[in-house]
Amino acid sequence: MNAVCLLSGGLDSSTCLAWAKHQGFTCYALSFDYGQRHRTELAAAARVADSIGVARHITIPIDLRAFGGSALTSDSIEVPKSRTEESMSESIPVTYVPARNTIFLSLALAWAEVLEAADIVIGVNAIDYSGYPDCRPEFISAYETMANLATRAGVEGHTRLKIHTPLSALTKSGIIKLAAELKVDLALTHSCYDPDAEGRPCGLCDSCQLRLKGFREAGVQDPVRYI
Repeated sequence: MNAVCLLSGGLDSSTCLAWAKHQGFTCYALSFDYGQRHRTELAAAARVADSIGVARHITIPIDLRAFGGSALTSDSIEVPKSRTEESMSESIPVTYVPARNTIFLSLALAWAEVLEAADIVIGVNAIDYSGYPDCRPEFISAYETMANLATRAGVEGHTRLKIHTPLSALTKSGIIKLAAELKVDLALTHSCYDPDAEGRPCGLCDSCQLRLKGFREAGVQDPVRYI
């Protein structure tokens, strides 16, 4: 069974890739160079794909800086730092990239159809996340319905596409524990939105804080070296 696995190189997507491999899927990893501020994550994605073992890993360039509108794709918007958990959950943060998961899933869907794959795996999470609307179960369910109406495979009845979200109901600490069970080398991963020139994570952005909180609650030392 072939599966297209979205792989950013972060903790969540890397765990999802290992989960898919453990489930017996032949994994095709898909990453995106979308003009992100933290494109050092792409090197992490390559490391993870090699470590876990995939049939193929490709990185597609899409320059979302043309639109901007996010701290991750615009130099004029600063990445928030040192925010409290309460402030993180108050509203959709400026690190939200407009329609990012819709775009990514569309390209994953296209590759899945070519591969005759009925499965796409994505590391969205509805508990310890930064308030992104395209990480919610409602979005994934609606997208899956649309996908089965929008493809030749779906219309002709050859394939019923399933979007797997194995982390959707897990806390960040739960994800870290699952990663440990699946023997994911988390030292290879990268989660920071605003790393330094050497690629070291800042430890202060929302993503770093959620990651560090998860490791604390899991009782595990984060193997990544922070600034």
